[in-house]
Amino acid sequence: MSVELKVVTLLGSLRKGSFNAMVARTLPKLAPAGMDITPLPSIANIPLYDADIQQEEGFPESVRELAEHIRAADGVVIVTPEYNYSVPGGLKNAIDWLSRVPEQPLAGKPVLIQTSSMGVIGGARCQYHLRQILVFLDAMVMNKPEFMGGVIQSKVDQQTGEVVDQSTLDHLTGQLTAFGEYIQRVKP
Repeated sequence: MSVELKVVTLLGSLRKGSFNAMVARTLPKLAPAGMDITPLPSIANIPLYDADIQQEEGFPESVRELAEHIRAADGVVIVTPEYNYSVPGGLKNAIDWLSRVPEQPLAGKPVLIQTSSMGVIGGARCQYHLRQILVFLDAMVMNKPEFMGGVIQSKVDQQTGEVVDQSTLDHLTGQLTAFGEYIQRVKP
């Protein structure tokens, strides 16, 4: 991959000790040559979506900033836990705001989904719900290889806050390489 690809990570967890944040923090070290991975601003400061706020006050600065970073990126990696068999409320709220921004930032944007959980199926149900949401936004979600990090608590070093399990690191590295190729294939 000779072209420098700018990829951003959107974290769906707000928790300080989030296992998904540990996965997201590990990604820049696993990026293939020619890919730069940086985190997007936290979704913690985005107010609950309210059409009245949008109509009366416009888009919050946190939403405008998130949209600008996504527009400027070649691809987005969404790293998120599964809450109650689905997408965490904070992530869904951020997507709801982004879906209303003019010049829709996720439309036509290559997106990679990574889910992790303490359970054995690694957030699979969240991943499938998130894919359904992203279809409506016309995002270009890469189908495979998928990453569903099951029993993630045993694959990270909670002191350093990064993934340490070699099999997981290898899988993530392969997925990022495939994502770089996917971006180049679907990018206009």
